[in-house]
Amino acid sequence: MRVLYKKELSDHLDSTRYQILFVLLACIMIFAVNGAISTLSQAAQQTSDGQTAVSEFLFLQLFTTSGSNVYSFSTFIGFLGPIVGIMLGFDAINEEVAQGTLNRLAAQPIYRDTIINAKFLAGLTAVAIMIFTLGGVMTGYGLIRTGLVLTGEEVARIVMYLLMCTLYISLWMALAELFSVTSRYAATSALASIAIWLFLTMFWSTIVSGIAGSIYPVNGGGYQAQLNAISNYSLQTGLNRVSPYYVFSEITTILMNPNVHSTNVVSLLTSQEGAVASYLSFGQSLLQIWPHIVLMIAETVIFFAAAYITFMKREIRA
Repeated sequence: MRVLYKKELSDHLDSTRYQILFVLLACIMIFAVNGAISTLSQAAQQTSDGQTAVSEFLFLQLFTTSGSNVYSFSTFIGFLGPIVGIMLGFDAINEEVAQGTLNRLAAQPIYRDTIINAKFLAGLTAVAIMIFTLGGVMTGYGLIRTGLVLTGEEVARIVMYLLMCTLYISLWMALAELFSVTSRYAATSALASIAIWLFLTMFWSTIVSGIAGSIYPVNGGGYQAQLNAISNYSLQTGLNRVSPYYVFSEITTILMNPNVHSTNVVSLLTSQEGAVASYLSFGQSLLQIWPHIVLMIAETVIFFAAAYITFMKREIRA
């Protein structure tokens, strides 16, 4: 297991594909952090002029603040992160079959499940190396540019956020490996993974809105329309959480903005009535996103388990 894991990890790190993805995300990171610093500098100037209030946890906003002409780092990760996972997993098995190396690999005195386990763990490690390297560089660059001092609370939130980015990308890698096992050609598995990514990221929320609107119409007025609006929102929220992109967005919102107490507007309005405005501690924020984390882990396990079972049942001809 260890030998095969090291071999797969070395293949990932030495591949041109991985290096291109790393450089692409590094360039995106630089543009995003520069745009965020520019936006925060303008906000700081307004604060010094007395136009806005001073905001705590200012450094965390480097990850979530958009520039005038560029999206935030968290937005880029949420949208482009799945591409990284798909690119690392779409040809994990079928490319071995096409090259004829899977037969020789399976002929070695190793358990069959060692092959797919090593491939997934190596891909997971490669993703973690990429994300934590970029996150560390971004943190250091932000500290140098802004002169801010990190608190322990901010460090914990940044580390947890990078772990969530790794989990999010690994979820899509597990899905890509599933299609790699079930599809004969690498192009087919890549297209299928990208199609699901685009559907869940760009079109699912529109479909959910239509479904909720047909079940709970919000046209008109009166008490029934108000009840329908609440039910409509609750149904949309529940269905939207089928999409990993939506779940990751909620995790980012709560984890990187301690002022956000919940992403559910209905429960937020209920719980905040008469409450004193305050920041959530890191532990309290974890309690808010714990169901989201469990959901993402469950989806990753389901995709990998399906790939594992399919691979174990398939015939490998010598």
